[in-house]
Amino acid sequence: MKEPVYIGESPSTAPDLSELLVRVAQGDHEAFGGVYDAVCGPVFGLVRSILRDPAQSEEVAQEVMVEVWRNAARYRPEKGSAMAWIMTLAHRRAVDRVRSAQASTDREQRAALLEHTPAFDEVTEQVETRLEREQVRRCLRTLTELQRQSVTLAYYRGLTYREVAELLALPLGTVKTRMRDGLIRLRDCLGVTA
Repeated sequence: MKEPVYIGESPSTAPDLSELLVRVAQGDHEAFGGVYDAVCGPVFGLVRSILRDPAQSEEVAQEVMVEVWRNAARYRPEKGSAMAWIMTLAHRRAVDRVRSAQASTDREQRAALLEHTPAFDEVTEQVETRLEREQVRRCLRTLTELQRQSVTLAYYRGLTYREVAELLALPLGTVKTRMRDGLIRLRDCLGVTA
């Protein structure tokens, strides 16, 4: 049987990852180099399997290594292996990047929809409606009583010419003439052009 060949230190003399993380927590740069060498490949592989984009994967893997450097003191050996802790950091960071990219895409789609939606200002709409209503009331006051009755019954109560004539006990032709004359006066008063 062949014996394994080791480049550098043999595994028996190299400190394990947990010990290296304890030293990294104390600010040991050499220990961080050992951690980096031990985990950079697996971290990049995991991140790459989630993100698929090589450039983003490299960026996220680098962020994970910076997080390991900054948060090594948070590692608790009794809760799991150092490799599992680091891979959990990598997985979370990669998933966060996917969610961030999806949220960005969703925001851009909503913004694009809003650009195509006409602007609607509810307050302005209410003010304009109120002003138009007031102008119609003012113009209705300029009509004769008979014209105002005919127009009001037809347009505000929804009655037909025949129903207005029956209600006012007038001939149908007279009601039609009053309505026509009243509508012409309203048109002129409101400044409506044909």
